[in-house]
This record gives sequence, C-alpha cells and structure tokens, in this order.
Amino acid sequence: MQLHISPSLRHVTVVTGKGLREFIKVKVGSRRFSYQMMFYSLLFFTFLLRFVFVLSTVDTIDGDPSPCSSLACLGKRLKPKLLGRRTETGNVPEAMYQVLEQPLSEQELKGRSDIPQTLHDFMSEVKRSKSDAREFAQKLKEMVTLMEQRTRTAKIQEYLYRHVASSSIPKQLHCLALKLANEHSINAAARLQLPEAELVPTLVDNNYFHFVLASDNILAASVVAKKTYFPMQAWFSLHPLSPAIIEVKALHHFDWLSKGKVPVLEAMEKDQRVRSQFRGGSSVIVANNEENPVVVAAKLQALSPKYNSLMNHIRIHLPELFPSLNKVVFLDDDIVIQTDLSPLWDIDMDGKVNGAVETCRGEDKFVMSKKFKSYLNFSNPLIARHFDPEECAWAYGMNVFDLAAWRKTNISSTYYHWLDENLKSDLSLWQLGTLPPGLIAFHGHVQTIDPFWHMLGLGYQETTSFSDAESAAVVHFNGRAKPWLDIAFPHLRPLWAKYLDSSDRFIKSCHIRAS
Repeated sequence: MQLHISPSLRHVTVVTGKGLREFIKVKVGSRRFSYQMMFYSLLFFTFLLRFVFVLSTVDTIDGDPSPCSSLACLGKRLKPKLLGRRTETGNVPEAMYQVLEQPLSEQELKGRSDIPQTLHDFMSEVKRSKSDAREFAQKLKEMVTLMEQRTRTAKIQEYLYRHVASSSIPKQLHCLALKLANEHSINAAARLQLPEAELVPTLVDNNYFHFVLASDNILAASVVAKKTYFPMQAWFSLHPLSPAIIEVKALHHFDWLSKGKVPVLEAMEKDQRVRSQFRGGSSVIVANNEENPVVVAAKLQALSPKYNSLMNHIRIHLPELFPSLNKVVFLDDDIVIQTDLSPLWDIDMDGKVNGAVETCRGEDKFVMSKKFKSYLNFSNPLIARHFDPEECAWAYGMNVFDLAAWRKTNISSTYYHWLDENLKSDLSLWQLGTLPPGLIAFHGHVQTIDPFWHMLGLGYQETTSFSDAESAAVVHFNGRAKPWLDIAFPHLRPLWAKYLDSSDRFIKSCHIRAS
C-alpha cells in the first residue's frame, strides 16, 4: 500500500496492492491544531523511534547485560546527559584516555615480569582476565612503554656502535699504512719523485685537466685515482696510474700554510675547544635517557673526527694551494669515478665559482631534499636575517672550481667570518661539518650541474639501487657506511671494491678483501 499526500495536505490518495485508488478529501477548518502540524509531528515521532532503536542497538553492542526496552534504554541514555552527568558505560574511550594520559616512569616497569612481551600475549591476557576498559588501557600502556624503552636503548646502542666503527681506523687500513711506511724507508723505488722531473711543468699547465684529492686515507685514495705522506708517496710510486700524472704533496710542502697565522688552523683549534665543552664525550651523550635517539645520533655524529679535519677545511684555500691553475675538479676520498670526467671542463660556469649538484630535488626524498634550513639554524636572528630557509642546498664531494673567478671574490674571508660568528654563538648557527659555512661563503657563486655527475647518499641509506648507482658518473659514499668499513651496505660495496687489486702484495698481506 502506498500513501500520497498533496503539498497542501487537503487530499490524501491511498493506492492498495491491487492498484485500486481511494481518494480522501480533507476539510481544513480554522483549528488551533492544523493537519500540517500533525503531519510534521508524525515525521518527528518516526525519526524518534528510529533513534531509540539505534540507541538500544548500541547498548547491545556495548555488552550491557541488563535487557531494556527501547524507551527504557532511551531514558537511560538521555537522563545522565540531561542532568550533566556521564556514565562509565557510555564513555569507555574516555576512561581509556584518562589511563593512557597518566605518566608512567621507567622505574615502575623495572623488574616487572607480568607485562606482555608480544601482541599475542597481550590479547591472550586480556581475554583470559576479561579486563574492563581501564585494565585494558593500563596493560596496553605498560606493554607499549616497555617496548619503547627497549627500542630506544637498541637504537642508541646501534648509533654508538656505528659511531665507533666509522670513527676508528680499521686494523687493515692501519696495517697498510705501516707496511707502506716501512717500504718507503727500505725501498728506493717507493721514494721516487712524483712526478718525474720532465713532467713537473704539466702540474701548472692549464691545458691539462687538474684533479685535486685531499685525503689522509691511502686505501680510499688508491681507489679514487689516507695516514701519512710517506705511505701515500710509496703507494703511488709503486702503483703508477699512467697516463695520469700524479703529485703527492703534504701540507707542510705549502709555504703559506706553515708561516704566520693561518685562519683554517685557528678555526680548528677554537672549534675543537668549544666542542669539547659544548658536547661532552660519547658516554655523556648516550647516558641521557630523556633525549630522542635521532638527536643522540646527531650529537654522536658531531664527534666524528672528520668534522674537525683539516682535509675538510683545506678546500677553502684552493686558490692559494694552486696559484697557477685556473680550474680544478675537487674530489672527496669516499667517491668512485665511473666514467670520463673531462666533459666537466666544458661546462659553462657563467662567471660562477663552484659547479655543484643541487640537493633539494630528485626521486630520493631522503638525500635529495636538503635546503638551507636543513643545515642552518633559522631560529637564530643572524641566520634568519641573511638567508632564505627554502633556498636549495648543494653538495661537496665532486665540485668544479673556477679558481680564476674565485680569486676575484671574498669567498674565503666570508667563510672565516661566519666560522668565527658560529664559535662566538657556542655553535648555535650550525653544528656539523664544513658544508654549512660553505653554503654561506659560496652563496651567489654556485653554478648548478647535472645530477648525473654526482650521486650522493651511498653511505647513509641502503635504499639506493645498485643499477641506479652504477649509471652515475660519480657515486659518493658520504655518511658513516664507508665502503672500506664492515658497516658498508653489502649491495653497494661492490661499486668501490671492484677497483681493489686483491692480488697486490700490500692488499693481500693486510687481509683487505673486496667483499
């Protein structure tokens, strides 16, 4: 049966199941209670009955053991709320929130053996004890808190072990340096002049391609073309790289660096003094139970010797180191060259000084998402006043430097000015490495080059695929997981290890393996 009511409420049509229609004409008089009001009242009560049904159904789902009619349930539901009170049964989530928000100290969990260790144990315990909402929340909080504590401890231990592994000299590398130093002292062939006398003029000839590698790691340097000059001299004397012309120079060979005050040395001394007071040792950092593990990792990383290495700072003095050269390609010792780099000399520098790959765009969102705000502290007014936090950062490791253009700028003096400002502020402008002051000093002097020439992050994360890395001109193992360390990522290590000659007597005697 269907019921049709006209908009004016004066006619009602009833259609039976057999298709017969009956018409009812409604006479409307001037009464206080109109048919229209009666119609809307009917709709209201229809809605109300549905509401009562929903409430009674919710009661059943909540597990209320006391049966009640719809109207009784409605009264039970509405009465406390009308009176401004809440029932425990009607606010199970709120009761759980109250328990979860209460602080739980580490001491309260210490020595407890009744806390579930897995989700399966937790569900079994809840079902067995038939816990109410508060007991459920308390058990959940204890289990999650205990797991958080264990996870934090494990992460910090991992960061500490990685810090020790990356900061230490592997015994194989130490062995290599000692054996080469000994070879230098007993074997005249290991003391050859590099390069030969007739090739010395090529070192200042701008018609040649000049590469600069600042390193104290013998093993790393041998792959790219690190502990003293004599082992390095011995290695390249006994392992020529013809047709390349190799010159090995120690810092004491540069006259300007050994005379008078040298800003880079003063900055390093100040930096080391401030860091020792500001940071504390690794044991102090790890002992802080309140610090986020990521912050702990950053502080441990700041203790790495490389961040106070002269080899990192020395690149700011390239124009003085090589006064006769107009252009060089500067390489870090943790990179691997996989293709001919001579096209780098054809790049139009457009009057800029530093040809570098930008690190703010690319598919790798971890490595290629770095902007100025990633390195500089923009909560400091001095930084915020001079720089844009959204400006794209760039990378050290493989850079084309136009030394002729550099000599016309104040890049080096700007670098040391900001180093001094950071030391005055107790390292509050930035805290890690030589890239932040480099970003500042080269600001406005950077020419962007194709990312093909420099792929980063192989020492930070293992998500980089081997095939992607293999297709880059230069791969950079920046990060802790250097390819010559045991903590290197296994699937990326072959990119570096394939250049090791396992049959070499020095490599073999020091048990340096390619895998």
